[in-house]
Amino acid sequence: MAELQSIKARFGIIGNFPALNRALEKAIQVAPTDISVLVMGESGVGKEFIPKIIHGESRRKHQPYIVVNCGAIPEGTIDSELFGHEKGAFTGATSTRKGYFEVADGGTIFLDEVGELPLQTQVRLLRVLESGEFMKVGSSQVQKTNVRIVAATNVNMMKAIQDGRFREDLYYRLNTVQIDMPALRERKGDIHLLFRKFAIDFAEKYRMPELRLTDDAVGYLESYAFPGNVRQLRNLVEQMTVVEQNREINSVKLAEYIPMNANLPAVVQKNNLGGNQGSDFSSERDIMYKILFDMRNDINDLKSLTSELIKNKGNADLSLQEKHLINRIYTPETQQVASPNSLLYFENNNNNQNQIHHPTIISEDEDHHYNDVEDIEIEEARSESLSLQNNEKDLIIKALEKHKGRRNKAADELGISQRTLYRKIKQYNLEE
Repeated sequence: MAELQSIKARFGIIGNFPALNRALEKAIQVAPTDISVLVMGESGVGKEFIPKIIHGESRRKHQPYIVVNCGAIPEGTIDSELFGHEKGAFTGATSTRKGYFEVADGGTIFLDEVGELPLQTQVRLLRVLESGEFMKVGSSQVQKTNVRIVAATNVNMMKAIQDGRFREDLYYRLNTVQIDMPALRERKGDIHLLFRKFAIDFAEKYRMPELRLTDDAVGYLESYAFPGNVRQLRNLVEQMTVVEQNREINSVKLAEYIPMNANLPAVVQKNNLGGNQGSDFSSERDIMYKILFDMRNDINDLKSLTSELIKNKGNADLSLQEKHLINRIYTPETQQVASPNSLLYFENNNNNQNQIHHPTIISEDEDHHYNDVEDIEIEEARSESLSLQNNEKDLIIKALEKHKGRRNKAADELGISQRTLYRKIKQYNLEE
């Protein structure tokens, strides 16, 4: 127990949740060995602490420790980054270059987001794990390396294997020992401790008074799902430290930053070896597609409702669900930007915000009302030309604009890896 507390103090780890303690204890136990370790957990839970502990408590602690974000390196250059290349191996290879496995010889390599590795690179990595051998890109000479590999991922590995995106033999070589990091929503008793730690750190950093939580604010935090986990909590505390004038934070103020109904779909993970770590989403990209499909379904439902209103001349009795659908999609903000020339135009009554605003169907020339359902169907077919690709492109543009071109921040906002974002930017010609 004393050793565990010493490790927490040394690496700045806060919390006493049993699953967290178990993960740290396993890291301490495997550190003196050279077996490979696979760290599983959602994005933002602090998986990066495990390889640091393993390296720091091993015989390799005085040798190199290299972190490689596999999702951030373009597919065309990742082999060169990991294994090096010979001069002239490809266009732009003007000199021989050492890869990470050669530089880290005798030390430890942490492969973060290992589930994003291309299949060709997975074959090379498997050879390193099995025999310690590798070849530089463009070379036929076999080289040896003595490297301890610790990998981490938030991908559903069993689903990736079934889909052919990850080699099963490589998975079991990496997963000699599996360490599971719990999500923040499972560590309710640790949330207030983490908040206080971050509040102290940022108060010192920005030379401002420390934030304090009221009892109701603590309860609010503990009931929030935190899809972004510890990283989200840290960013929240930093933002509030800089912005808020009143240093005592209550639940009302917290709700302005993290409203309960603002949770996006999160990748649900289980800790068993063959468990379903993303029962609703097979990859990060699926999260974005799920949101787009939900939006499209809402629009289609609204179209059906509009056609029914037209048939009944706007006098149809709406169910509670239908009223909720109209209020959710056609808010006062969306009505303000609606054009009178558009198919669906909702007249806004500013005197009664709770009123259901029935749609008035207006033609393109504003002189003719649609009275024929066939005309509506034509307009519906025309609106279907808005494809999911356009929605995806618009989301990427908005995220890049919001974060002023910072792609790492935009990728976090969209819930995808940086590597996926780079590929999408190139696909849609969004490079500046």
